[in-house]
Amino acid sequence: MKKIVLGLVVVFILAGISSAYAADAKYVAQRPAFSYKLKNAFEVKGRQGIAVDENYYYVSGSKAIYKYDKSGKLLASNEDPFAGYAIPSNHIGDIDVFNGELFISAEWFMDGVGKDIQIAIHDAETLKFKRSFKFEPESGQEEVSGICVDRDKRTVWMCSWVGGNSGNYLYEYSLDSGKFLRKVHIAPVPQWVQGVYYYKGALFVTADDGEADYDEPDHLYRVDITDKTFANVTVEKAFTEIKRQGEIEGLAFDDKAGELLVHFNRGARIILGMPKGFYPGYEKEISEVYRFAVKPAGKNAKKDAKSE
Repeated sequence: MKKIVLGLVVVFILAGISSAYAADAKYVAQRPAFSYKLKNAFEVKGRQGIAVDENYYYVSGSKAIYKYDKSGKLLASNEDPFAGYAIPSNHIGDIDVFNGELFISAEWFMDGVGKDIQIAIHDAETLKFKRSFKFEPESGQEEVSGICVDRDKRTVWMCSWVGGNSGNYLYEYSLDSGKFLRKVHIAPVPQWVQGVYYYKGALFVTADDGEADYDEPDHLYRVDITDKTFANVTVEKAFTEIKRQGEIEGLAFDDKAGELLVHFNRGARIILGMPKGFYPGYEKEISEVYRFAVKPAGKNAKKDAKSE
């Protein structure tokens, strides 16, 4: 009898440990995957997005594309980026660069409403338009604020700034065929998603969810994408280091440099997604790219420390 009781006790203890481990594993999954330390910031001309390859930075304005070297020197610009587009556009969001091509999220945007979404491809050397692939209206996406390439799966992801049904999802296309593949419901849904980037197996999105009037920071979120129709969202970072809280925009990870690049605007009041007037002390809007050193957090950080 004592052996039976003892056996039951052991079973219950192991069950408790297993349950606690499962709960802890779930809790760990909801923690930031990386730590971020501010290195510096540099001013840029565009106010929308940032992309990076081994040698250059690419910055998008609402109606322009700029190319910088890694020291922040402006090398080239295209201030007529919509030349050659089949459908008229007036707005570019966040961008990405892959295999010598710029992926542009373009649309017609006015006072918080987007239409005529386009997935445009530009040459990274000349910044000029090359081609586009078809947007799928049946996806339900009503606006596009950012685009990125999943280098592992060879797919393209787009995000939406507009709230409601459109902003509750991320949208995936085939990089090779241009075919629409699926939309993934993200939860909890960040407010005012501005940019998206694929990095080390996950999607990262920036959200303009801090209230600048109250000096509240915007955030970086991690989206753990699977083959399901939904994905969990984790708060990855609050950007408390910014010179003045304003409007967060696009992002990119520079894997070679071990850096996160985030585009911010400050000084202008943003109403329905558009600059209208300035905060006290500003006579113009200032656009900057902030550079953060990135290191794995948690157990991965300990492994990296041992290997150094």
